[in-house]
Amino acid sequence: MIQFTQDKTVLFDFEKGCNISNWQITNDTVMGGISSSQIYLNDAGNGVFTGMVSTDNNGGFAMTRYPLSVDFNSSSKFIELRVKGDNKKYQLRLKSNRYQRYWHIQTFKTSNTWEIIKIPLEDFYASFRGYRLDIDNFSGNKIKEIAILIGNKKDEKFKLEIDYISVN
Repeated sequence: MIQFTQDKTVLFDFEKGCNISNWQITNDTVMGGISSSQIYLNDAGNGVFTGMVSTDNNGGFAMTRYPLSVDFNSSSKFIELRVKGDNKKYQLRLKSNRYQRYWHIQTFKTSNTWEIIKIPLEDFYASFRGYRLDIDNFSGNKIKEIAILIGNKKDEKFKLEIDYISVN
């Protein structure tokens, strides 16, 4: 669900009745961990990414990701999210090529009230499996996949409500 306006490209707008079937879950179970998560629409039409992160079996992360294909205005400077969190830190992740193995990532902290979080695109740095790479920070105008990950190196329940994600 990509919408374009003069100043903003909405990457995904959660709303009642929208199709979230392309949002995929990837937890640490891919490497033997036991974390669990899900994404669903609540009665208000917001996306809810929720679950339990466990560090057992060398695990410790949960992620939801969404493939898309967006070319946005090269004058865009920020990723914007409207979220209601749980006072925990999350990562927003971007890929400019769906087949690249690394992500460009940036951390954001949530509060337990609705807020708009703006993250400069130029602040997204390249990372692979938790290691910062010697690759330039995000500088393109294409996004092929977005993801939200929680992995704070501790056992914890989490819940993040998402209204929209956009590029401004």
